[in-house]
Amino acid sequence: MAIVHRTIARPCRDVFDALTTPETYPHWLVGARDIRSVDEGWPAVDTAFHHRVGLVGPLKVADLTKVLAVEEPNLLDLEVRARPFGRGRATFRLREEPGPTGPRTVVELEEVPLGLLAPTKPLVDPLTAIRNRRSLAQLDDFLLTGDSHRAPG
Repeated sequence: MAIVHRTIARPCRDVFDALTTPETYPHWLVGARDIRSVDEGWPAVDTAFHHRVGLVGPLKVADLTKVLAVEEPNLLDLEVRARPFGRGRATFRLREEPGPTGPRTVVELEEVPLGLLAPTKPLVDPLTAIRNRRSLAQLDDFLLTGDSHRAPG
């Protein structure tokens, strides 16, 4: 199953704020290239942000990510789209716990393919897990450095 975890040495509120600020995504989410627009009222249920996903080299595909559920500051459930590949559901669950130098947040990211891609789950889970581990590591680095001026990765 494509569920990955990462403990980030930041309070839950900081992590949740990054997840609900679409402009941060190109800095930490593998494949995210740029944000085209954000619906008014984001991150309310049924609002979306419109983005471009990088494929190979300079090739980009425009699509959107929509909020399915939100429970501030512990849950963000998204429907992600990256045509022509299809749709998926990405669920971020956050749990704050005490750490040796202050609060830290355990981030769980579960991603599953939806629609026509659902039967491919056993095949894509290992690749999804690799990508999501890298994305959470980059989110950790992004929050640690606070460097929003880095080139998106």
